Amino acid sequence: MLRSLISRSALATGAAAAVAAGGAGVADLRRDAWGHGLVDVARAVLSAGARRVRVDGEAELSLLRAEGLDATCTEDPDLDPHLLYGLPDADGSLDGAPVMRVVGRVLSTKDIAAGGGVSYGYIHRAPEDSRLALVTGGYAQGVVRALGSRASVEIDGVVHPIVGRIAMDVCVVDIGTADVALGAEATYFGGRGPMRTGASEWARITGMGVEELVAVVGQRTERSWEA
Repeated sequence: MLRSLISRSALATGAAAAVAAGGAGVADLRRDAWGHGLVDVARAVLSAGARRVRVDGEAELSLLRAEGLDATCTEDPDLDPHLLYGLPDADGSLDGAPVMRVVGRVLSTKDIAAGGGVSYGYIHRAPEDSRLALVTGGYAQGVVRALGSRASVEIDGVVHPIVGRIAMDVCVVDIGTADVALGAEATYFGGRGPMRTGASEWARITGMGVEELVAVVGQRTERSWEA
């Protein structure tokens, strides 16, 4: 299972920064708050001083109003979403901390000999003897197929390349000689480690916007909260 972990502290900090940066005070919470969770993000940004939040339509409007939260589906948002959600720019620059951290788990590991094929179609062959990890997270959860053999994940603070094609629910990572435990977290982007700006790498590879990528992943994964 691929998970989106939403940081309460980073969200509070990002909401305060977005409000302080100025504007009429309307935050963009369309697409389930860009995959971060509509109701909780609305509470955070309104508590930080936003005037109201922009949502997709009447269903979301009714949901928030039932919670006593002020929303609109017509006003244009003007608070900086990169500050609110802690998203990197296309060049990888980042103000603040990412609110979303996307993590999978190591399901298994195995050795591979030089020349051995990886994933279906064998578009990648190991250039030398190495070790592979099977990690949760595939295109069904928003890990775009174009990322195969081009993007990386972080395991135990070390960045390792994804190799071969992305499958529906898993991908394969070349961990070299690293001693990786079963169940270890594999961070695709976000957090405080080397993949904190990983969403910008995804954007560069896929040609999609960072905003679109986090919204897709956030809506297709199991979401939970962390400090």
